[in-house]
Amino acid sequence: MTFHIGILGGGNISQTHARAVSEIAGAKVVAVCGQNGEKVGRLAAAFGGRACQDLHAFLNHQPMEVVLIGSPSGLHAEQGIQAARRGLHVLVEKPLAVTTEQADALIAECEAAGVKLGVFFQDRAAADLIKLKEFLDAGKLGKPFLASARVKWYRPPSYYADSHWRGTWALDGGGALMNQGIHTVDLLLWLMGDVSAVWARAISARHDVEVEDTLVAALQFSGGAVGTLEAATSVYPGYPRRLEVSGSEATIIVENDRVASADLRTPSADFVIQPPTSPDERSVSPVISDAQGHRRVIEDFLRVIGTPERPMCDGRDARRSVALVRAIYESSKA
Repeated sequence: MTFHIGILGGGNISQTHARAVSEIAGAKVVAVCGQNGEKVGRLAAAFGGRACQDLHAFLNHQPMEVVLIGSPSGLHAEQGIQAARRGLHVLVEKPLAVTTEQADALIAECEAAGVKLGVFFQDRAAADLIKLKEFLDAGKLGKPFLASARVKWYRPPSYYADSHWRGTWALDGGGALMNQGIHTVDLLLWLMGDVSAVWARAISARHDVEVEDTLVAALQFSGGAVGTLEAATSVYPGYPRRLEVSGSEATIIVENDRVASADLRTPSADFVIQPPTSPDERSVSPVISDAQGHRRVIEDFLRVIGTPERPMCDGRDARRSVALVRAIYESSKA
């Protein structure tokens, strides 16, 4: 079977989506839609499919079974709902939506239509992070008590100035936390469980935007652990994302999606520590050159279509990160 896939969006991330689809046997791009006709035309020319700027014409394209949404974050829910009402399966770029109300509406529409809803949280497909998840689930960390996550990235002023939607509450849903930090928020929830309380502060330190470019938060996890989270697009020149988790039996440190250090009370062969094979390009650029993570997410999503299985991150799971981000923002206003 060949899956006919539509790409909604013409920016950097939609190029990544299209490259990922092109690497999957049994999948092809059949339509591309976005507001910028020039970008959409180039994307369609490079990867095939019909180019259009009208959403309704795009959603009515035949044949098409799946839509990948890479438009501005504030449009994800509305566009996903329109796709679901046409019986199309929906795979959304992070975040699922910019409010929990939008997320709930999208989830309800997809469930009512009987279509799959998934979100691009490609960390869940990274080999070392899967091993770390299995390590924690098996209790080998012991009793988790501390997590520390840092997303200290840099974006130049042009990143915001050259975009009509970045750095806005309406279409970006926030700043460094909602856009850049959301992957790490999902990773913390996936590894450590739900958060029961937060304290946060947010500032615009380097950029003239209505949202934050620098944020710190303290977290209380429901399981008893505590944690800290830093998210920024202000930290020159940009540093690799780093996650540290500590339990009674071990401390594991992750950099650039690889386990960089594993200090265990009991020797184990769970982790083979290797130097990073490449720098963390995300720390300095929104352009993702390696589409492998996205390809794995798409492959998993296509695999579960027509089955009772859930994708690796479905709508209800992805709602948790939106809810936590909103709670952090509310705390930062206090």
